Amino acid sequence: MSMKKALVVDDSMAELANIKTILTDAGYVVVTASSGKETLEKAKAEKPSIIFLDIVMPEMDGYEACRSLSQDPATKGIPIVFVSSKSQKADRIWGQLQGAKGYVSKPYTADQIIDQLKIAA
Repeated sequence: MSMKKALVVDDSMAELANIKTILTDAGYVVVTASSGKETLEKAKAEKPSIIFLDIVMPEMDGYEACRSLSQDPATKGIPIVFVSSKSQKADRIWGQLQGAKGYVSKPYTADQIIDQLKIAA
């Protein structure tokens, strides 16, 4: 059985810790990043089975990181789930257009995060 690995990206240490705990409890090995630029590097190096990505971050936002990951042959097969405080319908649609497979609005429940794991299965 291959190890399930998730990449969690957020510029908030509290959010990183919270999602990491949820995913670790679900049996995932969790790698974290705190910027869009770091996301691209970690996704290529770690080859996670799913990425949970914040939208509002310094340097490169989540939309731009998602576009880059979706267009890169090395990472385009990794499902991306946005986890964001941006909760308008337009944000969700824009996220899908950038290549995201899922969207969870903050504040979220552990069940909402776990439900997104189904897209990586």
